[in-house]
Amino acid sequence: MKSPCLSLLQLTDLHILPTLESTLLGVKTEHYFHAVLAHAFERRSDYDLLLLTGDLAQSPCEASYNRILQTIEEYNIPTLCLPGNHDDYSLMQQIFNTPKVNCHKQAILGVWQIIMLNSQIVGSEAGRLAQTELDFLETCLQENSDLFTLIAVHHNCLPTDSAWLDTMQIKNSQAFLEIVVRYPDVRVITTGHIHQEMNKKFDKIAVFGTPSTCFQFAVNSVNFAMDRTPPGYRIIDLYEDGNVVSNVHRIDTSLNELELNVAGY
Repeated sequence: MKSPCLSLLQLTDLHILPTLESTLLGVKTEHYFHAVLAHAFERRSDYDLLLLTGDLAQSPCEASYNRILQTIEEYNIPTLCLPGNHDDYSLMQQIFNTPKVNCHKQAILGVWQIIMLNSQIVGSEAGRLAQTELDFLETCLQENSDLFTLIAVHHNCLPTDSAWLDTMQIKNSQAFLEIVVRYPDVRVITTGHIHQEMNKKFDKIAVFGTPSTCFQFAVNSVNFAMDRTPPGYRIIDLYEDGNVVSNVHRIDTSLNELELNVAGY
């Protein structure tokens, strides 16, 4: 029997490489993308929507995006994609352009609307929401004031308590948060980018950070640092009364191959 809520699966920071067997920091990112998807669908098979929230590719090219598309199509699930700082958004829009897998910026599912925002600054690791994105957000909120809202965006809008990561959060977070707090039916903001779990509140809004499907950044670190925390994903259940239940799940691996002694990637 179908659950009495909308069930969203969020995957983020795939960092898929141009070839299947390529590695990043010793890690076969595509292997773990497949492993995370399999784990998520073993846990539950009836997701209503998959959110891919940025850094889908590490060095974006047609081959990497096409393989992501082919993998997602095997699961036959409606999917919305947004770009991260590593992505080529124009290329994403060309390739993720099917009835089920696309870069649409809004979806309405029952009493919920899902808004997908682009925080990419081309050529930078940091994020910013252009005025056009903020205007789009406010228009959606005004025109659908009878709906509960989940907002997905790549970069984090609240600090992570890791100093180096927080230099890259959305630069105009204050303007963004000033908008959302004016609309009481905004219930969730979920992000990628930080390669770690985060569960915070802003006013009455749940603000989530979701682990990467490959390697993770160490929490509470002053400088760039990773650890062997396993890859993961987030399930978000959206109820008809506006309540939200969300948990992070991880695959069972030690990620021994990860090259920890590096200054970045």
